[in-house]
Amino acid sequence: MRNYTLFAFLFFSLSNFAQIKGTITDEKGNPLPFVSVFEENTYTSTTSNEQGNYQLNVKEVGKNKITFQYLGFKTLKVAVSSNSKTVILDVKLQEESFALNEVIIDPKNNPANAIIKSAIANKKQNSDKTARYTADFYSKGMFKVKDLPKKILGQKVDLGEDMASNLDSTGTGILYLSETISEISFEKPNKLKEKIIASKISGNNNGYSYNTASLSTYDFYENNLDFDVKLISPIADNAFNYYKYKLEGTFFDDNNQQINKIKVTPKRDKEPVFEGYIYIVDDSFAIYAIDLDIKGYRMKNEFTEIMTLKQSFSYNSKNKIWSKNAQTLSFNAGIFGIKFSGKFNYVYSNYEFPDSFEKKTFGNEIVAFEANANKKDDAFWNEIRPIPLTIEESTDYTKKDSLLTIRKSRKYTDSIDAKNNKFKVWDVLMGYDYKNTFKKYSFDYKGLLHLTSLSFNTVQGFNFDTGFSFRKWNEEEGKSTSISTTFNYGFSDERFRVTGQFSHRFNTINYATIWASGGTKTTQFNGAEPISKFVNSISSLFFKDNYMKLYNLEFAQINYSQDVANGINLNARVAYEQRKPLFNTTDYSFFKKDDTYSSNNPLAPDDFTTPAFDQHHLFKTALTARINFGNKYISRPDGRYNIKDEKYPTVYLVFEKAFAASEKKYEFERVGASVQYDLSLGNKGLLGMNFKAGKFFNAENISFIDYRHFNGNQTHIGTSDRYLNVFNLMPYYANSTNDSYFEMHLEHNDTGFIMNKIPLLNLLKSTMNIGFHSLAIPDRKPYSEFTIGLDNLGFGKFKLFRVDYVHSYHGGVQQNGVVFGLKILNVLD
Repeated sequence: MRNYTLFAFLFFSLSNFAQIKGTITDEKGNPLPFVSVFEENTYTSTTSNEQGNYQLNVKEVGKNKITFQYLGFKTLKVAVSSNSKTVILDVKLQEESFALNEVIIDPKNNPANAIIKSAIANKKQNSDKTARYTADFYSKGMFKVKDLPKKILGQKVDLGEDMASNLDSTGTGILYLSETISEISFEKPNKLKEKIIASKISGNNNGYSYNTASLSTYDFYENNLDFDVKLISPIADNAFNYYKYKLEGTFFDDNNQQINKIKVTPKRDKEPVFEGYIYIVDDSFAIYAIDLDIKGYRMKNEFTEIMTLKQSFSYNSKNKIWSKNAQTLSFNAGIFGIKFSGKFNYVYSNYEFPDSFEKKTFGNEIVAFEANANKKDDAFWNEIRPIPLTIEESTDYTKKDSLLTIRKSRKYTDSIDAKNNKFKVWDVLMGYDYKNTFKKYSFDYKGLLHLTSLSFNTVQGFNFDTGFSFRKWNEEEGKSTSISTTFNYGFSDERFRVTGQFSHRFNTINYATIWASGGTKTTQFNGAEPISKFVNSISSLFFKDNYMKLYNLEFAQINYSQDVANGINLNARVAYEQRKPLFNTTDYSFFKKDDTYSSNNPLAPDDFTTPAFDQHHLFKTALTARINFGNKYISRPDGRYNIKDEKYPTVYLVFEKAFAASEKKYEFERVGASVQYDLSLGNKGLLGMNFKAGKFFNAENISFIDYRHFNGNQTHIGTSDRYLNVFNLMPYYANSTNDSYFEMHLEHNDTGFIMNKIPLLNLLKSTMNIGFHSLAIPDRKPYSEFTIGLDNLGFGKFKLFRVDYVHSYHGGVQQNGVVFGLKILNVLD
């Protein structure tokens, strides 16, 4: 009965709307895209599409006054009188005549500067007028590709059969097209509640669009706007430090208010700034419109060539508020000769400006989807969609939706799988993948020549992995199951080791997941594995420096993880471990053959006979809590998606206990905590912080394996994006402890605030990192490091390197060094 009532209400609501639609052109008949169309003194609005077509849903057609507003053209107001539910209204707009008094522009008395100063002085008052509102929201997003090759650097480009079939023979076409209709409540600075009424993705009747209001809020009354880096608003408090302004003309809108067109030009090219035009209303100095470009390198995104943001505002004479009615965000990007483009259109309508909201209006849930939001039919969308589809968009929907049933059929998926699942003789060596799309499972075999796993260490010599994996999934229920096994063989120690793992995720609501694993493997004394296999292989074979220290682990363990409350995740682990010492078995290297490797004993690098520990076994259990304070989330029928609140830190708490050991001395308890936080300093950069502390109990004679080890670095190669969990010059095991400890890592990235202002160096488009790292352990001198360096270095669009100078101090001993950051190693490892 409730479904019938809902259907009747929806039908009644839609049937009470009337529609005014038509085409907007200039005087020569050329279509005008993205013209703002709204009913006078209301918040009923829309925009035209790229072909100039528009449709405006109004409560009723009678004595309506419809306003057409477009930058560069005179605003047109048309009275509509009709008894019809649908009115066709085609209009032609005339180009605006800008007036500018013939005056000599004195840099000390620039009229544009005076207007901008007034806009800055009045921005809080203008911002406060729209500080609290409810509105209807519509968005449409499209992502296209041009000239996509079949191979890049010799590797096949695999978009999947469905997506690849959307492209023509030149590799050009629409990759993604979606729409969203929602109701939003917003309170500045960042309180948002959004209810998705309808969501549509071309070619996917189960998909949910990511075009939400939470991802499209750009407020130029704020000092900074977030585009990965903080861009400076043209009317920020400190805007005159970054921009030059020129008054290019004035005109009067349909309310006889003077609008000032001001050209915005950066003072320095590499700064995080906009470029283009801002339109300011005289007297109130509110924003009338925005038409600004962002160059990719200015927001440290080299793959983006240019991004354009346009906003238009409409005036309501009843409440004297200028409110944003339309926004367009478009971009062009490229790499390897491939061109990408995207365009996202947003329409805000039916505003209300309450004096206050109820206390329970805003909570941790920021976006929620109505049931069956992704099941609305074409009739619904044709009736309610504020921006008509272009021919290209309509064709894309028709083509993909008509193929959807075919592509989901077992006959089709089996035929595609059969093509991709063909077994070749050399697959025994190179690997093989098998997939059953209809039954939703896949199988993977790594091959006997799994060369990417090949590595070298002095315990095993050259060694490589192969293995099998099986995965089964169910997107609707959020379930997934995987089973895998890995076979490792060392050519020098001539030993074969096998591990296996099982995991099952129960849902995507609380992400309850269970893991079970076991087998035999070599592992580093520091379980965080501070030195990668690749770096250790290069260090050993080329420089005879074998920093990786290993022991043999025979184990069986089980983990269970779950979100137990908003922002709180618990992970429990129980494991049995049998530990055996290992020794070097090879002295092989490419160079420095007369040099000798250090032993595999991290406590005695020159002792090749004494093991670092005696063979033993024990059970270990650990409970870890991760707490994200102020955690927000998006609720969708297919899952819950957490969004960390950047205002608050993430806290980790851990309790670890070893018990039932082969000898009592190996048993212990440890408690630990860490706090991780990124403090945004606006356009002045980002300060990253990582604090860790802990204490052992009953641990006087525990195995060295169970000591607290700290991530050092003796290779002078950095592999992470940020150095917030590493001491850049500290030996790997020099400060390991079974007592209490405290470590601190601070790193400030200026995001170009300093580097953009230094002549010549600003041509690098780099950022500056300044860091401080410290370690305190009882009865030992503290260890500390100071670092300074450049990040975002590279060639062309590829910024994969950083260089840091490091000065360390430990008990009167000072060291200096340079660390070369190679972020590409994150991919190789």
